[in-house]
Amino acid sequence: MFKIDRLLIFALAAVFIALQLTGADWLVWALGGLVFIAMAVLLPQLRGMTLWLTSAFIAGGAVLLIVQQASARVWFESAGINATLVTLFVFAPLFGIPVRIPAYVEALRKFYDTSLRSGSVMFIGTQLLTQIMGAFINVGSIPVVYHLAFVKPRPKMEGLLAGALNRGFAGAICWSPYFAAMAIVTTALNLNWSALLPYLIVLSLLTLVISFVMDYSKLKQVGEDQEDASEADSTGLTELAGEKSKAVFPVGLAVYLICAIGVILLLEPLIDVPMVIITCMSAVFFPLIWCFAKGAKATYRQGLTNHLNVTLPALKKEITLFLAAGFFSGAVGAVGFGAFVPKMLDLIPLPIAVAFSLLAIVLIAGTSIIGLHPIVLVSVFANGVDPQSVGATPIYMAVLLLGSWAVSNTVSPASAVNNLLSGLFKRTVFELARPNYKFAAFMGAALMVYLMLLLQL
Repeated sequence: MFKIDRLLIFALAAVFIALQLTGADWLVWALGGLVFIAMAVLLPQLRGMTLWLTSAFIAGGAVLLIVQQASARVWFESAGINATLVTLFVFAPLFGIPVRIPAYVEALRKFYDTSLRSGSVMFIGTQLLTQIMGAFINVGSIPVVYHLAFVKPRPKMEGLLAGALNRGFAGAICWSPYFAAMAIVTTALNLNWSALLPYLIVLSLLTLVISFVMDYSKLKQVGEDQEDASEADSTGLTELAGEKSKAVFPVGLAVYLICAIGVILLLEPLIDVPMVIITCMSAVFFPLIWCFAKGAKATYRQGLTNHLNVTLPALKKEITLFLAAGFFSGAVGAVGFGAFVPKMLDLIPLPIAVAFSLLAIVLIAGTSIIGLHPIVLVSVFANGVDPQSVGATPIYMAVLLLGSWAVSNTVSPASAVNNLLSGLFKRTVFELARPNYKFAAFMGAALMVYLMLLLQL
């Protein structure tokens, strides 16, 4: 069964790439057919809430299309909407392989342990590092940064660092070209990632500022204790002092991360293909070339084997849910949802762009709190609502949807990050999500202000 699952996932990715490169009409039917087969094969393997949600999306989409008496082509086109994500799941994680080169990991550990001493610096550093690492290795960044942050016991910082890890990952969602959120938004709105990047960097920095301001009083309380502990650790320990003097920022890792982003920025204007294809091409070749150039062939082989045999099979739950959500969003679009939204917003005594932005933020974040994955509503809005019909531009719509997804991820009990942190900190997902309600509220308000500024540009 495992081999069939993996073959289906690779076949989906291959057909999607072929469709993007050739535009052949028959590939639309082939892609949709493979999605239906994949959902049929993978659905029985799901359990719990994921099974119920996936089944509901498939059944709901089917009912909507039957009621509309949609043609077979609409069925198959709807099924293939989120095939982009499957393709990213296959290729994008390869970018994270060089990050695990032992020399990089050790240099990062020394830098973290010796340079991030005070509570405030550690809090900001943890959030920023999670954001940067998360952009490349997705949820794999959480255990990596967690183990760096807790090389030494830090009981007074535990809750703060849990929030920093969570919000750092949310910041990565805002701008990373390798995430599902970016793939959905840029594909649906026909946007280049490079055109969005300046706006998204500002948004990601907002997550850092708001997070720090919100927890400043707590950081101030633990700051003196952290500094005292740091002084005690360093007093009379000449070996540690020697190690500290040698600890420098891991330049090699920084150069790799910059180059990995630079490859996308360089190729996007030069090659007339969708960004997801550029991402996949870069993920195949760039990490391979880098590892071989650094003499880290063993690291690459181990990373590739782990991706094929562990990471990819572990994503079957997300793949099935995302494919079903794409099918449902396509069905919603087919029933005229995009035309209904502006009519509904006309009843609200606010400018239509403001009303739509409030609606999107509240719905996406609000439903995430009760366990609905943000991909559902983001897919519906991105694929079903014309930005012009709600007084927005495609860039405005992209910032709105990506920002809403990032906000919702911090408070969702169903998010992979909260569930992973739950295991690491031995606390329930609700205990971890609850402190972020305040952050989500402030971040949602900041997102609205930022969007209003964008309207003036």
